[in-house]
Amino acid sequence: MNTKVIIRILLGVAVAFMAYICVNSVVTPIKFEEARLQRETKVINNLVSLRTAEAQFRLDKGYFTADLDSLINYLKTTPKKEVYKVGSLTEKQLEDGMTENKAAKILERARLKAQRKEKFQGPDSLDLLYNYIWEKDREVKETGLQGFRRDTILTNMIQSLYKGQYTEETIGEIVYIPYTNNMKFEVETNNGYTTSQGIKVPIFEIRAHFNTYLHDLNAQERANIIDKEEKLDHYPGLKVGSVDAPNNNAGNWE
Repeated sequence: MNTKVIIRILLGVAVAFMAYICVNSVVTPIKFEEARLQRETKVINNLVSLRTAEAQFRLDKGYFTADLDSLINYLKTTPKKEVYKVGSLTEKQLEDGMTENKAAKILERARLKAQRKEKFQGPDSLDLLYNYIWEKDREVKETGLQGFRRDTILTNMIQSLYKGQYTEETIGEIVYIPYTNNMKFEVETNNGYTTSQGIKVPIFEIRAHFNTYLHDLNAQERANIIDKEEKLDHYPGLKVGSVDAPNNNAGNWE
């Protein structure tokens, strides 16, 4: 094989290699971004679910928790209080100063009086009680509250918050960062944060670093996005809430 042929082969190999490098430099970031977006959809879903749980926990307890095991136990064991509503106040009633709270108090007085007079038993006892006071109670009739009903009922916490998305057996999955070996989200709370107006408000932050759910993707691309976010003084990953200042528990992707 003469020298010219060898040179041509080597040039061909070099051209093919350079073409591969050029194509790879374009394809690699695209594939990385596609995988990242796919994974972040699942990470965000868990973060939103945890945010929902924390918000309900605070509503009941008055503070946020950094203990994810306790949070899941709370979801499994605590019933949720909900108001069962029938009827609504009319424009005239509202103009006359009637409110939901006043109406509820009138109905409560009527229920107590009715229960002292009559026995309401059986599975339909509450319906019978309301039908009785709507028809018989003077104050209820004078204020036009026939057909108006408000009851506090206890419902399954998980079903109420997540509408069938999770069960008692699967709710524990939300504490783990997807695409990791059961690594839990980082949680930080500050239940004594004081605003500039001197008001104390509890705040929390739940986060997942890029190095967790993107750990097995291209290392250089991962380093690039971490560097970019850090230069912008942003958290290099996904998170909800903030322990620096209240932000209405927003996610950093929103």
